[in-house]
Amino acid sequence: MTAAWPDVALALALGIALAACAGLRAWLPLLMAGGAARMGWLELGPSFEFLASGRALALFAVASVVEIVADKVPALDHVLDALSTVLRPAAGSLLAASVLWPVNDPLTALALGVAVGAPAALVPHAAKSMVRAASTTLTAGLANPVLSLAEDGLVVFLFIVAVVLPLLIVTALAGAAVLLVLRWRRRRPAPAASA
Repeated sequence: MTAAWPDVALALALGIALAACAGLRAWLPLLMAGGAARMGWLELGPSFEFLASGRALALFAVASVVEIVADKVPALDHVLDALSTVLRPAAGSLLAASVLWPVNDPLTALALGVAVGAPAALVPHAAKSMVRAASTTLTAGLANPVLSLAEDGLVVFLFIVAVVLPLLIVTALAGAAVLLVLRWRRRRPAPAASA
């Protein structure tokens, strides 16, 4: 069974959004995606369901804490940033591939994930690196922890917009449709009783 083009296009858009989150934090988006999949809010391709496993979530949680804390320490943030030049595009590729389930082929999903996920993660990573370099130059690194907190918040916000907000919109639209049907049924004149 072949996937419909709109399904693939929506999955690609979601994959790009998740990969962009990985451009700021490598592990936190993986943790949130795994958690969302475990709660049934995010559908992962069958080959990528391991992201929602208990082991993967524990690993992502520990790695997220280490990454978030280390990013607040002025000397460690630059080391972490250098190491993440490879890690963040890889995480972005994995996230993008994991939501490409409409493609129905894990190898194609992975190839598309790399093609769209790596660049989508690299752009925010490069922008973050430039902002951090400017911050280090202008404030001797004192503003970097504040920038890091803002990045943490931005990752969570972007993830919510990409994953949870569409679910809320669909739920709200379904609720509105039910209310409209109920109102229509109440206002419809009762059939005349036959004598």
